[in-house]
Amino acid sequence: MFDKILIANRGEIACRVILTARRMGIATVAVYSEADAGARHVQLADEAVFIGPPPSRESYLVAEKIIEACKATGAQAVHPGYGFLSENEDFARRVEEEGIVFIGPKHASIAAMGDKIASKKLAQDAKVNTIPGWNEAIADAAHAVQIARDIGYPVMIKASAGGGGKGLRVAGNDKEAAEGFDSCRNEARNSFGDDRVFIEKFVENPRHIEVQVLGDAHGNLVYLWERECSIQRRHQKVLEEAPSPFISETTRRAMGEQAVQLARAVNYQSAGTVEFVVGRDQSFYFLEMNTRLQVEHPVTESITGIDLVEQMIRVAAGEKLSFTQEQVHRRGWAIECRINAEDPLRGFLPSTGRLVRFRPPEQTMHAAQPVPAGGGVRVDTGVVEGGEIPVYYDSMIAKLIVHGADRKDAIRRMRDALNGFVIRGIASNIPFQAALLAHPAFVAGDFDTGFIAKHYAHGFRPEDVQHDDPDFLVALAAGIYRRYRDRAAGISGQMAGHHVRIGKDFVVVVKGEGGQHEHVPVHVEVDGQTAVTVNGKRYVLVKEWSFGTIRVTGTCNGRPFTAQVERGGLWYRIEHDGRRIEAMVMSARASELLRVMPFKPPADMSKFLLSPMPGLLVDVAVQPGEAVQAGQRLAVIEAMKMENILTAAQDGVVKEVLAKKGESLAVDQAIVSFE
Repeated sequence: MFDKILIANRGEIACRVILTARRMGIATVAVYSEADAGARHVQLADEAVFIGPPPSRESYLVAEKIIEACKATGAQAVHPGYGFLSENEDFARRVEEEGIVFIGPKHASIAAMGDKIASKKLAQDAKVNTIPGWNEAIADAAHAVQIARDIGYPVMIKASAGGGGKGLRVAGNDKEAAEGFDSCRNEARNSFGDDRVFIEKFVENPRHIEVQVLGDAHGNLVYLWERECSIQRRHQKVLEEAPSPFISETTRRAMGEQAVQLARAVNYQSAGTVEFVVGRDQSFYFLEMNTRLQVEHPVTESITGIDLVEQMIRVAAGEKLSFTQEQVHRRGWAIECRINAEDPLRGFLPSTGRLVRFRPPEQTMHAAQPVPAGGGVRVDTGVVEGGEIPVYYDSMIAKLIVHGADRKDAIRRMRDALNGFVIRGIASNIPFQAALLAHPAFVAGDFDTGFIAKHYAHGFRPEDVQHDDPDFLVALAAGIYRRYRDRAAGISGQMAGHHVRIGKDFVVVVKGEGGQHEHVPVHVEVDGQTAVTVNGKRYVLVKEWSFGTIRVTGTCNGRPFTAQVERGGLWYRIEHDGRRIEAMVMSARASELLRVMPFKPPADMSKFLLSPMPGLLVDVAVQPGEAVQAGQRLAVIEAMKMENILTAAQDGVVKEVLAKKGESLAVDQAIVSFE
């Protein structure tokens, strides 16, 4: 076994690998860029090596620096995590040539599966189901159209070296096929330096289901069941679960056996994932193989009790698998939500900055530890409270994983865990995740990869959150307000006849758009517990909460709940199950007066181009005095590895350019003004 390993990665996956290595008695080395000098993975590791400037192409993607760090620290092996150099065939080969062990598959296996065209041919030879299509590189758009016609629409046009949703289009007719071919080839050339494109049949109502495989250097290969990854937004996974609620036991075993056949064909030695697209009739076809640890590996660990990082390290050290296929059991149900630094209410724009508050829900199961018999909650993260979410890397803040007795129990646990996840200073996608978990179609298991595009076609809005009982939030606002009133009544030194009086009848004013607030009468009684009557329904609240804290736990009518409450001046912000309200509690007379108060609209900013997110201003495409038309490109902002193009909302003339190229922008910072 190794004495010391280096983790060639950052963030939550680096921390995850360190935890397993520590349990195994292996010393760890972290690498870090300037942006990550104070990061959690640097603090957790036994040693840390600086490798360069913040951009990943100058630090985490430079193989020479990683190899130099291994030599300087005496690390015998390197774990690449996921992303960065994890599926880089050249890096794996160079590491091996330097006498350092690569904790992952051999470079030949990475090469065989890294090319989508070559991997599909390999899959066919291994008698793995493949989608009908054209597997040779396509010369031009006219050829692409002819092939698409022969296969039959709809078709999927894909870059051979693509990934992460880049170089991928779905075409339903000749025009879309020609345009999609050109777009895919351009994206592939720019992103991967490889413009080869192929076409295959698009499976309608497809589900994305992947099988975890594990192999050693002694010819042993097993599959560790499957993961359901169909909940995606723009080809990026949002929520994963294991097992899949869709496939039968017969299909499950057939997929597992074919995944092992493919892994055996490339002499696979490590943890890997074979991805399948599954049709409505449970027909399944090979999609691609990921020759690395997946982001969503914790759900497999939860249902099998097998630490995948530990197995990767043991296999790399030459050990045999300690279990057979028959010994791989499946217990309970696991769900993972990716908690990302993005604002779902602003079109999922990246949100960077300082984590003013970061309080995950209480963990009852942990990475690198056995799964508790009764299930639990796990948080994998690479951030700490007070840390920065930089603009240079992906948007993931944490992975929230729950394990329950069955799917219904896992959904309940996840909803409760999301309620207790406190993040402030930046926006997160927690409200969106809560909405997904409450959606009737998701709860019923009735979804495919088009679920989000179908149900949130116009983006995510507050009204999309389907709360079981919206009046509960109103009752909670009134209950918390009453606690504040009780404290005020207990202040000493109050003048006789002018002490604080507490009534029983109030009005909860729920903030609405444009000053159109909702006024809800409530009745509050306190007798050891707080009873709030809203719209004729009685809510008996028993709360565990202290002044100044955000997370509120307790029971409502005997049922446990977790919610978040913040006070800002006279307003309270209440959050529960993805629904958020801002409320003010007052007397009936104050409510009457508020109704006749004039509304002051916000300042008119229509004559400014505002930055919708924090980021780097890469380009300003206009000059003062220039006439612009609606839809014209004005500026480009880079944030979290994505370029965002800002366009003119209407025709106009540029008055002044207020920000300079290369400047770091804040949210709503003015870039251009118009006459």
